[in-house]
Amino acid sequence: MAIAPYVPGRSSTDDGRPAAKLSSNENPLGTGEKARAAFAEGSSSLSRYPDAGATALREAIATKFGLDPARVIYGTGSDEVLHLAAGAYAGPGDEVIFVRYGFAVYEIAARRVGATPVIAPDRDYATDVDAILAAVTPRTRLVFIANPNNPTGTYAGRGEITRLHAGLPENVMLVVDQAYSEYLSEEEDDGAFALAQTAPNVMITRTFSKIHGLAAERIGWGYGSAEAVAAMHRIRAPFNLTIAGQKAAIAALADDAFVAHSRAHNDKWLAWFAEQVQALGNSGIRAVPSRANFLLVLFEGKLSAEQAYKGLMEKGFITRWLPGQGLANGLRISIGTEAETQGVAAALRELAEAAG
Repeated sequence: MAIAPYVPGRSSTDDGRPAAKLSSNENPLGTGEKARAAFAEGSSSLSRYPDAGATALREAIATKFGLDPARVIYGTGSDEVLHLAAGAYAGPGDEVIFVRYGFAVYEIAARRVGATPVIAPDRDYATDVDAILAAVTPRTRLVFIANPNNPTGTYAGRGEITRLHAGLPENVMLVVDQAYSEYLSEEEDDGAFALAQTAPNVMITRTFSKIHGLAAERIGWGYGSAEAVAAMHRIRAPFNLTIAGQKAAIAALADDAFVAHSRAHNDKWLAWFAEQVQALGNSGIRAVPSRANFLLVLFEGKLSAEQAYKGLMEKGFITRWLPGQGLANGLRISIGTEAETQGVAAALRELAEAAG
């Protein structure tokens, strides 16, 4: 009962009016045509169990990234993979470290297996490697870090990830959650993927829910040592990926054009939205620099985050207010379509001006 349940982004307004959903970091461009077609094909097999080993999907992932398919783990979203890592490596008496303002699932995963969550201080809402290393004790078994981080959007570069791994004891598993990695450029590679291929105590996790536009099917995966993956498979739920979902994910993985289009859209409108928020600085409103598909907007003036949350909902925009994660002063706002992003920026400006 010490676990605070995960609270998803809202999908409707208080009065049920239609609104732009900018609360869950979904792909505003939807799902690629190739993935939709593959999903439709797979949906004709509803009477059959899916391949419990997700063989074709693992092989597609391995081919795409030059990996060993036997070292690919999969789950219902990367959330399940994170829970599997906690279940395989931590238990009562152990400690699990994650950063303040980190992804809410980390604490749930730690408490679920009876481990003690340890929160490392942030550095202006970003990951502080020194703070994480200072929190390590002989009881530490797992470190979770999202890169880019959710809900702040901050990013730790290759040097920081390398330094973090080098400073951890060999018996501590470092899990780098790369749910938003496809929004980064090649030059922004944090190096965790390469570490996971060679270091026995590094695992990366990824998802098809974000840039690939398959949030409804809940498909995630991870990569780590053969020993780590074997341990996680022992506690993985059977038949955890649907037939249609596996087929859609394989098609999405091959649709480079859709991924590139989605990334370009995000690059353009994330930068534009950040500029609009920056222009509200005199109102005590600022944005945390983001490399994901959302912006964390902080309210440090007359207009509070709660007032902005309710005001934006009244104007037809659902955002994510996160007081339960210590962010009562902030709203996480997903990058939407062109019209949605322009609309929420205008609405935010109106609320700031009205507050004086």
